[in-house]
Amino acid sequence: MSVGTPAATEELRGLVEEFIASLELTPELGGQQESMRYALAGGGKRVRPVICLAVAEAAGARPAEALPAAVAIELIHTFSLVHDDLPCMDDDNERRGRPSAHVAFDEGVALLAGDALAAEAMLLALRYDTPEVARELARATQGMIGGQYLDITGGGGDLAELHRLKTGRLFAASVGLALWLAGVPEAGQGSWRAFGEELGLLFQVVDDVLDGDGYAAELGPEAARALAHEVAARASARLAEIDADTSVLEGIVRELAVRTA
Repeated sequence: MSVGTPAATEELRGLVEEFIASLELTPELGGQQESMRYALAGGGKRVRPVICLAVAEAAGARPAEALPAAVAIELIHTFSLVHDDLPCMDDDNERRGRPSAHVAFDEGVALLAGDALAAEAMLLALRYDTPEVARELARATQGMIGGQYLDITGGGGDLAELHRLKTGRLFAASVGLALWLAGVPEAGQGSWRAFGEELGLLFQVVDDVLDGDGYAAELGPEAARALAHEVAARASARLAEIDADTSVLEGIVRELAVRTA
């Protein structure tokens, strides 16, 4: 695989799409599977699972070994989107140019689709010998839910903490899952995990710049762009501390930062 290029990222994304297409869902779900697959087929760049695969490869594992964990994080992300769109949450009728799950099916079916996606994600994480993979995913999911709680209740008013939980925890877990399955000891995970935290913040700031809300609304567009480039520099500095070929990850950082230009 060529590294540090968009082609390398596309190869990893292709592996994720193939795994999702062939994923056998729990048979007892019956007709519920249709709404789950609908939600999973909604597009997106699969950023989180691609990061997981790239970290795993850089840490010495084969991407194929990391696919269950990578897709698990995508299932958790998809579950969060399905629930976010519900009338009791953000009440969005459209997701990525097509009807949201609760519109395509109904509210109850969409709610169950999200629940089932989360459970399937845990089953994927439990395929590994080490319990740390599933533990990492569960803790990240709880953190994400805690962030969503802050969002819908307006609790605390701390934008950084809200985004660290709601968005950042899944990005951090994309790194953490890969480290555990690659057998990286906890003592050697520091720079990796610091990179994951910066990457989650970078993604959120860039998203806010593009949407004109969040950090862009709080700081102003230019200050938010400056923050994105500062965070990108910190993420790159963390990668430079790691004795591994992290060029694919560096390419992801650059691609995100460029989106604010």
